[in-house]
Amino acid sequence: MRYTYIPRGVCSRMIEVEIEDDVIVGCKFLGGCSGNTQGVARLVKGMDVYDAIDRLEGIDCGGRGTSCPDQLSIALKEAIES
Repeated sequence: MRYTYIPRGVCSRMIEVEIEDDVIVGCKFLGGCSGNTQGVARLVKGMDVYDAIDRLEGIDCGGRGTSCPDQLSIALKEAIES
């Protein structure tokens, strides 16, 4: 399943995730801090969706109350609920 998410409160403008059998097989950020978002996308590839959500949820960036990894956790939650 492919899922596209529009993040809120961060620099990235779009997150695309691909999930098969509860495993993240692809992740791509559009915009944001390129090195950081590429790193996060590579780290979650091959990871169980629920483990990724547990690790990323609640990460804050500069006092915004969210971050690109946190927004990815929200995207993953929405993807598995849809």
